[in-house]
Amino acid sequence: MNEKLRKLNDSVWIGLGIGLMIPAILCSIAWYIIHHVASLAKADLLYIGGIAVNAYVMQHFFKYNKLNIGRGILAATFLCAFIFFAYKVF
Repeated sequence: MNEKLRKLNDSVWIGLGIGLMIPAILCSIAWYIIHHVASLAKADLLYIGGIAVNAYVMQHFFKYNKLNIGRGILAATFLCAFIFFAYKVF
């Protein structure tokens, strides 16, 4: 795994792609759970869990000095959080 991280280009766009892909997968799983488990019908905070995983991934890339990838993941996290905020307010 570390070899694959070293071979990745340190690009904000790669980080943005990673940062958008992870919450998309996890939030789609959360959407499925919310709509198919009756007791979790109002558990919209599962979406926040899907977004919060980005913090761990970002920390992992910062540890390996892939700062631009980490910045892209941070930008994607803020974008996802804004989308969640708009979903809850409107």
